[in-house]
Amino acid sequence: MRIPVIGVPLDHNSSYLRGPAKGPFALVQALHCDSANLWTETGFDLGPVLDHRGALGLNDPDTAFAVIEEAAFQAGRAGLRPIFLGGDHSVTHPLVRGLGRAVGDFAILHFDAHPDCYHEFEGNPHSHACPFARIMEAQLCTRLVSVGIRTAHGHQREQRERFGIEWLEMKDRANWPKLSFDVPVYVSVDLDALDPAFAPGVSHHEPGGLSTRELLDVLHGLDAPVIGADVVELNPDRDLNGVTAMTGAKILREIAGMMLSA
Repeated sequence: MRIPVIGVPLDHNSSYLRGPAKGPFALVQALHCDSANLWTETGFDLGPVLDHRGALGLNDPDTAFAVIEEAAFQAGRAGLRPIFLGGDHSVTHPLVRGLGRAVGDFAILHFDAHPDCYHEFEGNPHSHACPFARIMEAQLCTRLVSVGIRTAHGHQREQRERFGIEWLEMKDRANWPKLSFDVPVYVSVDLDALDPAFAPGVSHHEPGGLSTRELLDVLHGLDAPVIGADVVELNPDRDLNGVTAMTGAKILREIAGMMLSA
């Protein structure tokens, strides 16, 4: 099986800092850094598997979401399991919409410090703070599990109840249940799910987050096929010695390994 890797260099929906549009290029560079290799912890050599397709052309903000949705749809229609590299988290909404048109029902496993389910943020309903509100309104997934939450605003708590979103909050880390899914899973990884000690290269530093190993443990514990994924919110302008890019590349490799495991 070939796994397409597609860059989504968009950050005009970021609310604090620009920079994540550079993320896809830094992630690919880190993925092929000679300091590491392309084997996964689950025993797969990704060298013959990853199909780098470059970055989408997203220069026009008015058409960017349509371009992103179409790319996801075409990958899904071809029977592929794509990994998309953001970009800010707003890209997840059109990615999920496009993939869903092609493959049918799936759940979403979402790693993040933030719930990203505002109805709108700073007047923008497509902000990177809002993708999961749009996804849930349109019933684009059968279940949404958000892991690593530690910045929940009152409005987003109301949204959680409205949409039936499941949160695994960091304050409850010692008592998290083992996750189980009865449909395929789409994985969305915002790198700020990790504690800033592990991922300084993000726009929104939120202490008290996951370690890289804790995130990988959840990922490796998946009991359903992974049919697509995104890794988002790498901001190379804030990274230190490429640490966050290398961490994102590690997560990308392990997601690909889980795709091959099914």
